[in-house]
Amino acid sequence: MSYAKKTKGGYYGIAEYKDNDGKRHQKSVGRFKLKREAIEHATEKEKELGKLDVELKDITLTDYFSRWFKLYKASKAQSASAKNQYRIMKNVIADYFKDTKLRSIKRSDYQAFINWYGANHAYKSVSKLNGAIRSCVGYAIDDDILTKDFTHNVEITYNREKKVKVDYLTHDELAKLKTAVVEGLNHYNTSRYMILTAIYTGMRKSEIQALTWKNIDFLHSTIIVNKSWDEKEKAFKPTKTESSKRTIKVNRLLLNHLAELKANNSVMVFQNVLGTIPTSNALNKCLRSIMKDIGIKKQGFHFHSLRHVHVAYLLSKGVDIYAISKRLGHSNITVTLNTYSYLIDEYKAKNDTLIIDKLAEL
Repeated sequence: MSYAKKTKGGYYGIAEYKDNDGKRHQKSVGRFKLKREAIEHATEKEKELGKLDVELKDITLTDYFSRWFKLYKASKAQSASAKNQYRIMKNVIADYFKDTKLRSIKRSDYQAFINWYGANHAYKSVSKLNGAIRSCVGYAIDDDILTKDFTHNVEITYNREKKVKVDYLTHDELAKLKTAVVEGLNHYNTSRYMILTAIYTGMRKSEIQALTWKNIDFLHSTIIVNKSWDEKEKAFKPTKTESSKRTIKVNRLLLNHLAELKANNSVMVFQNVLGTIPTSNALNKCLRSIMKDIGIKKQGFHFHSLRHVHVAYLLSKGVDIYAISKRLGHSNITVTLNTYSYLIDEYKAKNDTLIIDKLAEL
């Protein structure tokens, strides 16, 4: 039965309801000036909770995950790739849990699921799946289907052999690559210009693909990142995150080379004479061809690896990690620290030696 609880300046509306196990609970619906208003809103909430209980009481984890995605994530998953990731996650859940009811899953059941999935997947894949399910379960608790979070304190297990090892470039190799890219520049082949831009800016592939001449400030030597490119849809899309919108300071050498592309008479910087923007496949093919010609062979190295190389180079030159984080468009420095921890640990070890040497001079 709903009721109103008097408080300073008004009344709190309280809705009472029973969970799936018959236990009675209360939920506040907010404070109102009049007692009548508080009771009315509490009564509406009770009806809503009662209806929700009927609809969701016996829902499976698979069905609730689908419902959660459609209600809260579908509109935010702007790329086809992101939506496909959720579809794959749903299939994984359905494959393991089948028709298991959401409210019957215990923490040990979920740990067994993570162990099962982690046996054949790398850490990143397991972590992403766990993150999505944890968020979904949080909403299930708000919907009063669950009273406890069965994903809490679950240990992430994964197959260490599944991690793809990437061999990054040394400083000499990076210099060699840059020289080879520049020597082969021709405005008809915009892929080489995109590779050069990645080397000098650390920008994401989709950000580079989306550049228009309005984004290039030749006077102030900057590149403005305010959108990205969906190569499947062949259309602009928002940046990965709001913090990805940024202005990057660049050197004059890069700008001078980019100016050569104006001969293509296109609105977009890297649109080639065929009117298309090079795709991931085209960029990787071009990059591997150049590296093969100059005798650089690196396992797992592709276009996005140039972003890591950019970070490694800046770190080696003593650039502050906060400045690097801003340049990359990360939402906060923690993202940078987590993403490039292997690089940071490497330079930390070198700096530790330097610190000891300097302290010895006291």
